[in-house]
Amino acid sequence: MNLDDTIVAIATPPGRGGIGVIRFAGPDAKKIALPMLRLKHDLEPSRATFAELIDSDEHLGTAALVCPAGQGSASRIDEVVVTYFAKPHSYTTDDIVEISAHGSPVVLHHVVELALARGVRLAEPGEFTMRAFLNGRIDLTQAEAVRDLIDSQTLYQARIAAQQLEGALSRRLQPIKQKLVELIATLEAGIDFAEDDISTLPAEQILQRITTVRAPLEDLAASFAYGKIVHQGLTLAIVGRPNVGKSSLFNCLVERDRAIVTPTPGTTRDLVSETVAIGGIPIQLVDTAGIRSALDEAESIGIRKSMEALADADLILIVLDSSQPLAEEDQQLLNQAHGRPAIVVENKCDLTNHVGTVEPSSADRNSAEKGAPPRVRTSATTGEGILALRNEILRHVGGEAAIHSETGFLTNLRHQERVLDSLTALAASKTGVATKVPHEMLLLDLYSALRPLDEITGATTTDDILNLIFSTFCIGK
Repeated sequence: MNLDDTIVAIATPPGRGGIGVIRFAGPDAKKIALPMLRLKHDLEPSRATFAELIDSDEHLGTAALVCPAGQGSASRIDEVVVTYFAKPHSYTTDDIVEISAHGSPVVLHHVVELALARGVRLAEPGEFTMRAFLNGRIDLTQAEAVRDLIDSQTLYQARIAAQQLEGALSRRLQPIKQKLVELIATLEAGIDFAEDDISTLPAEQILQRITTVRAPLEDLAASFAYGKIVHQGLTLAIVGRPNVGKSSLFNCLVERDRAIVTPTPGTTRDLVSETVAIGGIPIQLVDTAGIRSALDEAESIGIRKSMEALADADLILIVLDSSQPLAEEDQQLLNQAHGRPAIVVENKCDLTNHVGTVEPSSADRNSAEKGAPPRVRTSATTGEGILALRNEILRHVGGEAAIHSETGFLTNLRHQERVLDSLTALAASKTGVATKVPHEMLLLDLYSALRPLDEITGATTTDDILNLIFSTFCIGK
């Protein structure tokens, strides 16, 4: 990939729309775009200019026509708005020209074909953002945040991605790296200038300074549990025996009649799923078939799928009928969920004024502090307790991380792996100090701790990693 040539791509999604944007970037961006335009005024940096898109002829050369609209020999294709960003004040730090035309695929592709005929290259996926990274405008965490912002499904995800795009993670890493670099420099000086009587740090101080690096890194690694949920969302399975109100509860959480509800037990035979946002977190709700002794083959298959959904879910809602005695199937589900992330939902509370037979057993009460799931009383008919259930789901999603600052936590598996690599190397350096290895050997571990942190921001990385990251971007970004 040549990053010094001029590239072009359609920057808006495929298909018809009100607006379609063609983006040029590179040293010849203005030179290539101008022959396609009939301008009222010359292009000025950082200003939008009205123009006519014309079917340019060879005799027009490389200079655009500047004349009153409707005049000139070339035929008009469209009316457009042209924005020119002069280097280095652009997204990629190259010259950039963006033509905003009507969103006709025919027109947009015709502009690209004209550009390609003049020697421009079609942009690779993510190449505009890669140029911004390689030209030093953004670091690698910010480049990845661009993709996350485009892929966000909720406003909260978009807000987190925007914070990463502003450099939140880089700012959190910077003082950690600085302390590590200072320790490396001190030990290097003690080795290189030993004849100048430069003092070497005693082991206690080295251990203390390693600890000051490890502690914030461990906090950062712990933030991934919440950051992964923010980034990817989670799966929530609604399970229970037939006719306890699973589908009605599912519809309440989805806020529309998505699942079929009838008084007949066993209506749901297959998994029904829908993604909703709770507290800004995308949650895939899965309504399952009622668990009981199957009456036919179809119901048996549905129950087997229910058990698979229960096993695969990140969080389980066990729905009980608070108006009826606790059944054997209810107790089996409670036993299966013990120790797993789960919420017991005592549904149909509008039919009883007390907890009744679904009240926790003495064994449940005695083990409440050992992981027994919390209980929420609801009525899918009246809506009572639905808000409390949403809040309980959100509490499970956030856990202790919900009180953390929203800035600078890990949402990316690549970042998490690099942080863990750094922590492993720091642990090795700590062991090295305890066993009194020479400082030359200790420095190898410290450099091994620094390199993964540099790979997070892209200070040092390989072409394979870059190609893997940017290949997931859309073309034109």
